[in-house]
Amino acid sequence: MKVIPAIDLQGGKCVRLFQGDFARTTEYSDDPAAVARQFSALGSTDLHIVDLDGARSGTQDNRSIISTIAADSNLVIQVGGGIRDRQTVEDWLTAGVSRCVIGSLAITEPDAVKSWLVAFGADSIVLALDVKIEENGVPMVTTHGWTRTTDTSLYESIADFRSVGLRHVLCTDVSRDGAMSGPNFELYSSMAARFPNLQLQASGGVRHIGDLEELRRLGIPAAITGRALLDGTISSVEMRSFQQNG
Repeated sequence: MKVIPAIDLQGGKCVRLFQGDFARTTEYSDDPAAVARQFSALGSTDLHIVDLDGARSGTQDNRSIISTIAADSNLVIQVGGGIRDRQTVEDWLTAGVSRCVIGSLAITEPDAVKSWLVAFGADSIVLALDVKIEENGVPMVTTHGWTRTTDTSLYESIADFRSVGLRHVLCTDVSRDGAMSGPNFELYSSMAARFPNLQLQASGGVRHIGDLEELRRLGIPAAITGRALLDGTISSVEMRSFQQNG
């Protein structure tokens, strides 16, 4: 299983939000490029970057930092936050980013996002589908920074986009993100069973190396972790060993 470290950028700094709340921010570093180098030294091959400022403004406010990381590292980089039109996707791919992460727009403007999948290829687009689990156990997609729950289920959305070749999905149970409460193993196991060829990225709740080991046991292709690495609850020794063992 691939572990993808995460960097969230705000005001040029590496931060983490608690459950997407901009009022609950923890600052980790004013040198995101150095953090990326640290992750690379752990044996990581990929990096997930979210431009939090871009997510709010719709402009790529941390473009220069992200472009520098892409140019100075050998990491496969995926970027999300404020990507709302085809030109921005093209600009990021030209700048050395491998995958663009699309969130709410996949629900509010699905035809546009489908056209990008066709135009740029399935390996260039990641759908970020954030979900809230209903009382009946059905994961429903949320949008606009998790503030709006749609009437579209996670499974309906994936099936719809699979018709145009969707390959990569990043799924977050929003109740778990940044809370260090453990991943929603049941959710990811269900997704893997329903869509066995999907390159699923499990996101949210990773606390320690045991969580990553369980996700790997379940056959999940990739997992994103930010806070556990930044806080050191997953040590550099543990991460290197996990990466080496596949």
